[in-house]
Parts: sequence; structure tokens; C-alpha cells
Amino acid sequence: LDDAGRTVYNDQSGATNGKDADGVANHKSALKAHRKNVRTRAHNREMRSRLRRALKAARAAIAGGDADKARTELRSTVSLIDKLAGKGVIHANAAARHKSRLSRRAANAAPAA
Repeated sequence: LDDAGRTVYNDQSGATNGKDADGVANHKSALKAHRKNVRTRAHNREMRSRLRRALKAARAAIAGGDADKARTELRSTVSLIDKLAGKGVIHANAAARHKSRLSRRAANAAPAA
């Protein structure tokens, strides 16, 4: 953001493509769409960070050997994965991959514990 609070873009081409100097379109609806996209992108980034933290916690709980804690972490992480996939934050295949790998890891750790 610059001093006026506008998003600064590093456009080397110099082409405006119907946008003013700060890289945002001039039409009222396009300005609103841009504001919405900025908010949505920030929210999605937060959600992906939350997912990464949950995955890390679930993996640590599984590796720790505490079956009850691992089960609770796994349940909450799978729930979060499903929510994010349903809202389109992550792709459905990525959600399936995360859940599959977590459950496989938990199943492999269960006999050893």
C-alpha cells in the first residue's frame, strides 16, 4: 500500500488496460470488485495458514503417540479441510489428499502405539 492506502502494483509493461495509475479500474463496479477481491484474498490466505497449522498439529499429535489427542486433532483437522474445500479455498482433490495422508499416518501409528 502507498501513502494514500492504495495497493501498489509492479507493472513493468506500463500498459494501463483501462486502469488508472495505481492499477485499479475506473468504473465504480470494478473498484468495488477489486476491494472485495482484496478482502477475499486476505481471508483465503488466513484460512490456508490456519489449515497448515492444523495439519502440523495433527501430525505432531499422531507422532506423539497419544491416541486420544491424535483422534481429536484428526477430527478437527478433517472438519476444517472439509469446510475449506466446500468454500472453494482449497481444491476438492487437495482436500482428499490431505485427509487420506492424515488418516493413513494415523492408521500406521495406531498399531505401534
